[in-house]
Amino acid sequence: WFHPGCDRHTAESLLLQNGVDGTYLLRPSSKPGDYALSVRCDQSVKHFPLTWTGQQYRFGHGEFACVDDLIHHFQNKPLIGSESGQLTLLNFPYPRLIDEPNMYDTIRVHAEFSTAEDFKKGPEFSINSKEGFLTKLGATFKTWRTRWFVLQKNELRYYKTKTDVKPIRVLNLDECSECTRDYTHKHKFNVFRVVFKWRTFYMYATTEQECNDWITLINWRLVRE
Repeated sequence: WFHPGCDRHTAESLLLQNGVDGTYLLRPSSKPGDYALSVRCDQSVKHFPLTWTGQQYRFGHGEFACVDDLIHHFQNKPLIGSESGQLTLLNFPYPRLIDEPNMYDTIRVHAEFSTAEDFKKGPEFSINSKEGFLTKLGATFKTWRTRWFVLQKNELRYYKTKTDVKPIRVLNLDECSECTRDYTHKHKFNVFRVVFKWRTFYMYATTEQECNDWITLINWRLVRE
C-alpha cells in the first residue's frame, strides 16, 4: 500500500473512485524526503504528513519506530478525518499491486479534485473510467446501431448520442459473468460480448486496440468483485 509514484491528486482520485471510508495509502510527499498518508473519510480524502527524523517516523505529536507501528496504532485509535470532526480508523490499505489498466492516454485524471465537493461538481471520471462510441447489436430487430458508452465504477451506461443526459440503459457489472472477444458475427470485426443471465450484449469498436481496451477495463471490474 506504499505507492512510490503517486501524487496528491492521483491519490484522491484513486480513493474517491475505488475506496470507502477508512481506505488509505502511503505516498511520497511534495516535500522531498517526507511522506503523506492519504485517507478517505466522509466522502473526501485527507492527507497527513509523515516525517522521517533519521530514527523514527513523526506523525503529528507522535513518534513511531516504523510505519507498521503507526498503522497499527490508528487501526485502533481513530484519526480526525474531516472538517465535520468525523473519526476514521485505518481499516483498508489500498494495495500498490492492484492490476489497474495502464491506459492514461484515454483515461482522464482530474487534478482539480482536491475535495469531495469538487469531486461532486466536476467531471465524474477517474483514472480507470472510459467513454467512447461503440456499435451495438439490437435485441429485437438485430440491427447494429452506434451508441455512446460510458464506463464508470461498476456501471456501463449507453446513450443514443454523446450529448444525451439520460442513458438508454444502465448495466450493473456486478451482475455480469463474462466479457470477451466474439467471432460469431461474420463481416464484423473487433466484436466483443458482455454476458448477463438475462441477455448477452454484442458490440464492436472501430479498432482492435479500442476493443481490447474496453475488454480489459470491464474485466478488471469483474475480477475485483
